[in-house]
Formats: sequence, C-alpha cells, structure tokens
Amino acid sequence: MLKFALIGYPLGHSVSKEIHEAGFKSLGVDASYELLEVVEENFIEAVKYLKSNTYSGFNVTIPYKVKIAMFTDEFDKNADMAGAVNTIKLNYGGGFSGYNTDIEGFLRAIPDSSLLYDANATIIGTGGAARAVTIGCIKAGVKKIDFYTRNIPNALEFVNYFRNLSPNTEFVLNQIETLSDLSDTDMLVNATPVGMKGHSADSMPISSDVLATMKKDSLVYDLVYNPTETLLLKTAQKLGLNVISGLDMLVYQAVEAQIIWFGKVPEFSSMKSAAEKSLNRYEIDFM
Repeated sequence: MLKFALIGYPLGHSVSKEIHEAGFKSLGVDASYELLEVVEENFIEAVKYLKSNTYSGFNVTIPYKVKIAMFTDEFDKNADMAGAVNTIKLNYGGGFSGYNTDIEGFLRAIPDSSLLYDANATIIGTGGAARAVTIGCIKAGVKKIDFYTRNIPNALEFVNYFRNLSPNTEFVLNQIETLSDLSDTDMLVNATPVGMKGHSADSMPISSDVLATMKKDSLVYDLVYNPTETLLLKTAQKLGLNVISGLDMLVYQAVEAQIIWFGKVPEFSSMKSAAEKSLNRYEIDFM
C-alpha cells in the first residue's frame, strides 16, 4: 500500500483525507492518506519522518507552504512563481519535488477561464490564498487586478512582487474601506476567511450594496469552502451573479496532486461528493 499524508496546523476539520481516498478508489490505487497535525517546533522532525518512512508523497497546508521549500530539491513553475509548495512527490533517490496545485485548482474551477482574458478582477485579501489566485489571474490573461486589504503597508511587498513578475498586468492596491463600486470588475474573489464556519459564517467581506453594483454576467468566487454556500455566494446568487464555491478549487487542487503522483486523472465527482458528505457530518457535529 502506498502512503500519502497532509502536513499542517490546525487540521481539525480538514476534508483532505476523504477527498484523496475517494480519488485513490476511482483510480483503483491501493493507497492510504493520513492527517499529520504538526506544531511549528516539530515541523523538521515531521518532514524527516515522512522522508524515512517510505511515503510516496504528501500535501502541505498552512502554515508550512513556504517553509517546506528548504527541504525541496526542485520546483515546478507554479511553485516557483508562487513561492509556495502544497504538493510533494518523493523521488526514487529520496529527494523532494515540489509543486503548487492551488493555481491550477483555482483556474479549473472556473467553467471557462478563457473569459478572464483581458478582464478586470478584484481580489479581497493579500494573504497566502491571494497569491495562488493572483498567479491564476495572470496566467488567464487578466489585464487589471484591484486588491483590497485592511493594511496597505503590509501588502506593498506582495503587490510589488507581482508588478515585477507581470509588468503587462495592472495592479492597484486599495484600502478595503474605500470599496464602493464593482461595476468595472468581471470577477470578484474573496481570498479572506470571512464567511467561514466557526469564524464569521454570518458575515461577508463586502456589503450587499457594493455587491449589487456588479454586472449581471460577472463572477463571484469565494475561496471559503465551509460552508460550501457562504453568505457572500447566497447574496450573489440572489442578485443574479455567477458563483463558484471554494470547494471546487479544493477538490481540483487535489485532482492535480494525484495527477502528479500517479500520472492518471482521478474522478472529480467522486472526490467532491466525499468532501460534501464529510462537511455535512461536521455540520451535524457543530449543532
């Protein structure tokens, strides 16, 4: 049996095990997947454990997507651009190859990402999640990205990095309190945890009045996946806007990881169904 894992902290309500095991089953692969919740001071020991105990690969989540790079021998282009790794494949020689599947996961969840070419995007948040979104937008040919954040000084390095990476894309950094009109945007992305169950499930990162300024054919994409239908997405649907849940991105990035590990494409629908069942179980636990 092949062994895979997820390393990160915290992992209390992760659905990655269910997602990946459904993918293994769809491929007919005899493999296991475990969650390794690791505190910062034990991170190096955990990586050594994965390397010495014949794991074939593993995923990396918060807060280790950048830190894992020091143990990685080679990177794919997406990981190099993002400065973050979320998927590791162990090579025959014992080394680590690092990949970033968040970017392709973000793009694959969009039914027709070609519509983003020459479009305007608005991203709320400038944290780690926004990095993969931004690179996805650049790859799709978005011509302008407006970032909205609470702390502009802290976000300057983030935005300047992308200005150097993609000089043909226009990047504008704004204070979140100034957001009042989205009539020029083709896609709004929430890259913050606002709306997440157990965090702020009854909140939205922007007001419904601002959301109502969006064009009817525009897209609202919420990276939050628990709940799968956030208040932001519910409000957007009532306004006649197109919506995408973060669950699709989560599952597609797992699909991409299994393609890296096995060279075969697992069944998306089975993986998403497993995630939804797991999330429904958590909802019962919370009640």
